[in-house]
Amino acid sequence: MTSQYPIDHSGSSYLGQLNEAADRISDPGQALRTLKRHMLLFIAVFFATFLAIAVYTFQATPSYTAYSSVIIDAREKNVVDLGSVLSGLPPEAAVVDTEVEIIRSRSLATKVANHLNLISNPEFNPMLREPSATDSVKSFVRGLIGRSSAAPQSAAEEQAAVTAEMDLVVSTLLSKTSANRIDTTYGILISAKSEDPKLAAAIANAIVDQYLVEQLDAKFDATRRANSWLEDRLADLREEVAVAERAVENFRNESGLITTGTTTLSEQQIGDLNAQLIQQRAQLAEAEARLSTVRELSTRGTTAEVSGEALRSTVISDLRRQEAEILREKADLLNRYGQRHPDVERINTEQANIQTQISTELQRIVSNLEGEVSIARRRVQSLQGSINSAGSTLAQNNRASVRLRELERDAEANRSIYEAFLARFKQTNEQEGLAEPDARILSNAAVPNGPSFPKTSLNLILGLGLGLLFGTGAVIASETFATQISNGEEIEERFKLPFLGNVPKLPGKYKRNAKEYLQDNPTSAYAESFRNLRASIIFADLDSTIQTVAVTSSQPDEGKTTITQSLGLMAAMSGTKTLVVDGDFRRNKLSDISLTMSPERGFLECLFGECEIEEAVSIDEKTGLHVLPLTPDRHTPRDVFGSRAFDNLLEQLKEKYEFIIFDTGPLLLLAETRVLASKVDQVVVVSRWLKTSRSALKQTISVLKEFRANIAGVILNQVDATKYHSHGYGHSGYKAYTKYYT
Repeated sequence: MTSQYPIDHSGSSYLGQLNEAADRISDPGQALRTLKRHMLLFIAVFFATFLAIAVYTFQATPSYTAYSSVIIDAREKNVVDLGSVLSGLPPEAAVVDTEVEIIRSRSLATKVANHLNLISNPEFNPMLREPSATDSVKSFVRGLIGRSSAAPQSAAEEQAAVTAEMDLVVSTLLSKTSANRIDTTYGILISAKSEDPKLAAAIANAIVDQYLVEQLDAKFDATRRANSWLEDRLADLREEVAVAERAVENFRNESGLITTGTTTLSEQQIGDLNAQLIQQRAQLAEAEARLSTVRELSTRGTTAEVSGEALRSTVISDLRRQEAEILREKADLLNRYGQRHPDVERINTEQANIQTQISTELQRIVSNLEGEVSIARRRVQSLQGSINSAGSTLAQNNRASVRLRELERDAEANRSIYEAFLARFKQTNEQEGLAEPDARILSNAAVPNGPSFPKTSLNLILGLGLGLLFGTGAVIASETFATQISNGEEIEERFKLPFLGNVPKLPGKYKRNAKEYLQDNPTSAYAESFRNLRASIIFADLDSTIQTVAVTSSQPDEGKTTITQSLGLMAAMSGTKTLVVDGDFRRNKLSDISLTMSPERGFLECLFGECEIEEAVSIDEKTGLHVLPLTPDRHTPRDVFGSRAFDNLLEQLKEKYEFIIFDTGPLLLLAETRVLASKVDQVVVVSRWLKTSRSALKQTISVLKEFRANIAGVILNQVDATKYHSHGYGHSGYKAYTKYYT
């Protein structure tokens, strides 16, 4: 029964290689053997890495790093209660990061470079350094090319050259400095590197100083710009206020809205007239009441003398007093003299005169009351007319006051804006003297005591570590990307084919004479490998007899001819009537190593019927091996193995020999080998240890399967037994049974 093994088409994938390499290296014992196997590579990579870092460390120019720090001051200082033109920095993370970028800005670096005159320092100005040999050659070539057309530089070109030179200095300075936030605080750490420790400290401190000055300059500039703008704006506002106030006064004068205090003249005049009208109306009412009273008393017959006006009259009072005296005197005279007495008549006359005077005075009083009423009435009428006239004027003034109030509002608004700007102008003038930076120095940079680069001990330790890492990586990469067949386990696992064993490499003097080695060392490992190979072939199919075998390989120089000869020798030495056939029409190598002289007849002559088999076969007298060679001068372009003549010849050979071995050409190069493989009982594929690639073997097996060949298995040829086992390809107990092969 022929064993059939399917081909694993994913065996050569990159992932499969990684997995297999990982499986091999994960085992400690296998890892050590893998390292031993690639020891030269590991040592080369290790020392190359270590020496590169060591040379770089000892040849590098030492540099020194100085550190200074500032802190964003989150506390607010308020000497006076004035608002700043440029507000302070809020203590936020984004603000601190922004300040870091300001410190790292080219503008600030330019100020530091100018302050320290770094343009004259070769460390920061590449144009001042001594040119290398390459730079000298380039300069010389440029001089030759541009000599004839060279012209004096203009002022603009010279200025551009100076600017470009300063840009180089600033770029170098930025590359040697850094600014970073200190953890989550408001602090900023500033570092500066230089070959001169004092210069490193000076640069770090200069960056801090320029940063603080930059903050003050920003505030001063903002204040000055604000003052200048406010001053110009105040002039405009002052003129606007004056124009608005003149417009108010002109309109007030034109419309007659002259005010005294808080009221206009018309309003004040109407108020006064109303007061006078009220007073005159009261006086008129009083006069009319007195006149009415007098007239009412006269109408009722009551003498007017009892009226209030008469009672208040001094003339009537005097006349009444005189009349009373006359009446007393008359009463006395009447008592003494009677009615006819002249004195009585005289008294009567005087009494009549006094009454006449009283009547006249009363008449005058009534006339006066009537005049007063008339005058009061005219006054009331006059005041009422004046009030009506003033009311008309007031109505006009009220209509005009609407426009006046509008003008007053405009003037008041302009005045308010002007006063606000004037107050802010005075505040900014005061603020200019109170400006302070929003950061303060936390620590100044001190001159460093030792270089920060290179760290010799750290670099050497790093070199050792990287050497180990890169060396191990090179070993892993070499093991991972190795494409050659290395052991039998790989053949069985990857290609699913039987592994027929390892054929050791022959010692130096037997390299080209396997026959002599087998005869001299019949119990060697080399001989035992072919006994095992013969047994594996015979028992490859238990259901049928294995009589014909083809030995092939993927490519030339993999040792298939030596395998064919040695297998035939061991079979013949074991008592089996064995024939080896040279089927490699291109090289005839089996014929060369098996025979001492060139044959006159061979395989092709038998095939074409030019001779019998017995005439073409050569026999080794010491081992009894029969060889069907190829004559050196006989070639044919015909398909030999696909012909009916070959089939007939093969049947004849089977009748004469128990074991027939064909030496073939490389399967991937010659088509006739593929045809032969399909006609023999079993095919043995020879792979050279650490030479045959996996892809070639995979393609070979694929071709054999395509031609329906029975593959007995794969054998590894030219295996260095010592390296094979010491490198971890074989059994760990190899040394325990090597004594059997001595």
